[in-house]
Amino acid sequence: MKRIDEYTPGVPSTAAIARHPIHPMLVVFPLAFLVTVLLTDLGYLWTTDPFWARVSLWLIGAGFATGVLAALFGLIDFLTIRRARSHAAGWIHFLGNDTALGLALMNSLVRMDDAAAAVFPWGITLSAVTVALLIITGWYGGKLSYYYKIGVFGDKQKLETSMPHPGRLREPNGHDLHVH
Repeated sequence: MKRIDEYTPGVPSTAAIARHPIHPMLVVFPLAFLVTVLLTDLGYLWTTDPFWARVSLWLIGAGFATGVLAALFGLIDFLTIRRARSHAAGWIHFLGNDTALGLALMNSLVRMDDAAAAVFPWGITLSAVTVALLIITGWYGGKLSYYYKIGVFGDKQKLETSMPHPGRLREPNGHDLHVH
């Protein structure tokens, strides 16, 4: 596929409400929950207060549940938007996030019998690997939106008329400002 430039139109999300993509609206929840697990694990290690271990278990459950929901809408876009599948960024984002959800599930299963005893070494290790993976997949998700213009609506005609001619600046009223 050719390189995406500023004149290439965006590809709207196929899973959207009033043209607003659903997947990016939902990913903030699993990201917040699963990143916070690492912090509550550290809180447990620093204080040995079992409260933090229980909080970690609840956060993993919330992160997994909301992650599955976000993944469902991401999968709809991935399967229905060819541009998403034609770049390595799409596959890294897709497979990496699936792996992160698998790690979250494993992390919750490890902690199920005794949340406090499972924090070290396996719980915190799984939490740290999950966070690292989410940083990478989040980067590639941003690349899909901002670089490859997936989930961005707008048709080519509107895009071309909104862009100034090379070597010209655009006035606020939409007219080209000729620079000599």
